[in-house]
Amino acid sequence: MKQVRKPSHPGVFFKATILDERKISVTSAAVNLGVTRKALSEFVNGKSKCSDVMARRLAEATGTKVEFWINMQAKVSIWEAENMDIGVIIPFKPNCKKAS
Repeated sequence: MKQVRKPSHPGVFFKATILDERKISVTSAAVNLGVTRKALSEFVNGKSKCSDVMARRLAEATGTKVEFWINMQAKVSIWEAENMDIGVIIPFKPNCKKAS
């Protein structure tokens, strides 16, 4: 069943539930995570995907599992793929002729 509402981006979730609630700046969090401020800023603003490396860093820093972050990104990616406009696709039709 196709999901109607777009799932939360893991970066937006991280910003709201970790950074904002604990009053941690993006700059400070970037230092702690070992990433650039720009990379973390793009992530928490939903402009970049959660890579495997970022998922591992987030898991270590927050005491969560890598699986949590990867699954959250997968849900966003699936929703985006299901809802993108790809134009007209002509379905493949089975070949009715039999080889003799």
